[in-house]
Amino acid sequence: MSNVRGKIFCQRCKSPNELGEDSCGQCGTRLMLLVEPSGARFESRGTGGVMEEHLLERVTAIETHISRVIDKLEKMAELMLKQSRSAFFDHELLDTLITVLGESGAISRQRLAELWRERRKKETGEAEAAEAGAESRSRFEGMIGVVLEHYEGDAREEFERIVRESFGEVEKGRTAAGLRRLERAAALAPSNGPLNHFLGVQLYRKGRTAPARDYFERALAVDRENGWLHLLLGLACGDEGEAGRARELLKDSVRLGGPTYAAHYALGRLAAAGSDWKTALNEFKLAQAVGPGAESHYLVGLANYHLGRDRTAARELKKAVALDAAYAEAHYLLGLSQLRLGERERARESFEVAAAARPAEQSYRDASENPSAAAAPRPFEAEGRGRRKRLITGGDARLAALLREDALGKAAGA
Repeated sequence: MSNVRGKIFCQRCKSPNELGEDSCGQCGTRLMLLVEPSGARFESRGTGGVMEEHLLERVTAIETHISRVIDKLEKMAELMLKQSRSAFFDHELLDTLITVLGESGAISRQRLAELWRERRKKETGEAEAAEAGAESRSRFEGMIGVVLEHYEGDAREEFERIVRESFGEVEKGRTAAGLRRLERAAALAPSNGPLNHFLGVQLYRKGRTAPARDYFERALAVDRENGWLHLLLGLACGDEGEAGRARELLKDSVRLGGPTYAAHYALGRLAAAGSDWKTALNEFKLAQAVGPGAESHYLVGLANYHLGRDRTAARELKKAVALDAAYAEAHYLLGLSQLRLGERERARESFEVAAAARPAEQSYRDASENPSAAAAPRPFEAEGRGRRKRLITGGDARLAALLREDALGKAAGA
């Protein structure tokens, strides 16, 4: 399309048209205005003509496509408008019918609304359950494939049958039966790393640290550079009373897989079990750097409290209760720190908050009534007898739950 001395020439028949015209007066083609670069005026006539012809073809093709898109969008908008009007009229009709039936006493609008909400809730729940089931099946199928891929024995058919039946039991919610069958499969393939890893995770989750430790040992024998296996085995050994080996494994997990809250928390617990609160403080600070939160501030405050650094302990504990106002243990320990600092009234207030947050705890109620009789906290009190003491997960249930969540979050089969 060219524009020469106030004329627009048609790109099809080359007829001149006045400025402002939309269509060619000669052939009716829709006119397109083309602005060519100023440098084209100094080019040869032949070169300018070739460029103009090429651009005209491109512009015409683009115009055609844009026109088609506009037509389709107009049709879609018209269809959506019709559907919205139809839905609006349907809604008005239903609302009118419900009003008439309600006024006549045939139905109850309140009861109808309750039934509708229940039905929508049921449909939504079924959809979510179906989605969760599909995700679970997909996860188990992937796990089954990995386990079968690492099988090296001669009884492949029997092994595959047991594995598939076992995961089928787990998928149906019969976890205990499924795990028992998987242990049979593990007996057929003692060097199957993924299977041993999965079994160890499931047993550790249920608190069965002794068999979990055995399966982690087998898995680690196959995959020596797996930092998470070092972590899980270290946690299991610590809860079985093997403090020295647990400490080595936890340090290896940090070296191989990087720092984690679970590893540094467990190392701090082991140090605290030996009354080495200075080392425990360093480990808790490292855990805080990886996983900041109310629990991390509580741990740092606890270590400082045992080291006699009451003002630092109070500062950390105030951060803990600021993040979680219902953290009873943090309020109680804050009260003890304030009591040491001579802040008796503030200590009483902290004890009262702790007692309100945990009314079943007798020691908190006693401290709120008589702050001077407040007993020192024992959040790391080991459970069990003899060698099998839960040095890492014993005592504070909240800290143990956070540890398991971090340790099992990225483990196989978690």
